[in-house]
Amino acid sequence: MSLIKDIQDDGFGGIPHNAITAKLEDLVGWARSRSSWPASFGLACCAIEMMATGAAHYDISRFGMEVFRASPRQADIMIVAGRVSQKMAPVLRQVYDQMMEPKWVISMGVCASSGGMFNNYAIVQGVDQVVPVDVYAPGCPPTPETLIHAIETLHQKIEDGELLKRRKATGAGANLHVTEIPAGAQPVPVILGTR
Repeated sequence: MSLIKDIQDDGFGGIPHNAITAKLEDLVGWARSRSSWPASFGLACCAIEMMATGAAHYDISRFGMEVFRASPRQADIMIVAGRVSQKMAPVLRQVYDQMMEPKWVISMGVCASSGGMFNNYAIVQGVDQVVPVDVYAPGCPPTPETLIHAIETLHQKIEDGELLKRRKATGAGANLHVTEIPAGAQPVPVILGTR
């Protein structure tokens, strides 16, 4: 980085891209991606892995997700963890509708994504029939590493701003599928801030 001797000669071209010279849209995307609060919607065994992700060993507060919010009006990411019954589907939709815009959904586990082994009349065969899903985290149950990978992927898409444009155009989620990461493995990081 070079020193600017005369700002009138160099103008803003000599200043590196920072908070002062960035586009407002980039700053808002950056702030949204680093200050998202999840609404906990744990329905089955995947909820135990979701709780483990918030505990001390994995500590999702590193990503700005300090606490799981019990109030939908204070949350902007819904993590649906586990199977959704037909009775629970209207409640899930009501909680989603009460969340403030912009909002995103992570489908955690095979049961939430496709009904899993419960192919019967009582279980919704995919939470995307109830709410628009942005990221699918596979596994039965997914490991905390897989959920962190899904969260990092969602944060990158939030920062890019593409999700809001797609939601406005189609009304659907992003339908991003991440790969399952085995327990104890080092996940492939999603590098934030790259386009």
